Amino acid sequence: MPEQLLARVEACFLQAERFFDRRFARPEVSLRLRGLKAGVAHLDENRLRFNAQLYRENREHFLRQTVAHEVAHLVAHQLYGARIRPHGSHWQAIMRQVYDLPAERCHHYAVERRQRHYLYRCRCPDGEFAFTPQRHALVLRGRQYLCRRCRGPLRFTGEQRGEDQG
Repeated sequence: MPEQLLARVEACFLQAERFFDRRFARPEVSLRLRGLKAGVAHLDENRLRFNAQLYRENREHFLRQTVAHEVAHLVAHQLYGARIRPHGSHWQAIMRQVYDLPAERCHHYAVERRQRHYLYRCRCPDGEFAFTPQRHALVLRGRQYLCRRCRGPLRFTGEQRGEDQG
């Protein structure tokens, strides 16, 4: 775990503690997040997960904005409970008043999206559909999808595209 990342998490908590004049429970922190998200706060588990690739590629902004963004979720949860909106007024106030940062919901990091897709077909002559790994997993568990035109079932062709498939 990079020391800079842990130090920034701690600094954000110390800043919130000074502002609210109370102590906050420290989370478990990991770099075990992949995909498009830069960070995720697991509120009930008091856990933060960050995207290692996006951290490496955007270190300065990531440490300043993304870490504060996720810590603000945990602080808001500990202050106001589970019924608040994730990016609602409580969270926004923490971002602006405690951290003096913009309350941005999403990051703007360049993310290379190379995801494997599973090809499905229906009875239509041009009926080819690319399923994500998540949707393909649902099919493997028994879910069925129908073509909107011919109303026929979509069947896996056995073919894959993306990542190392070219």
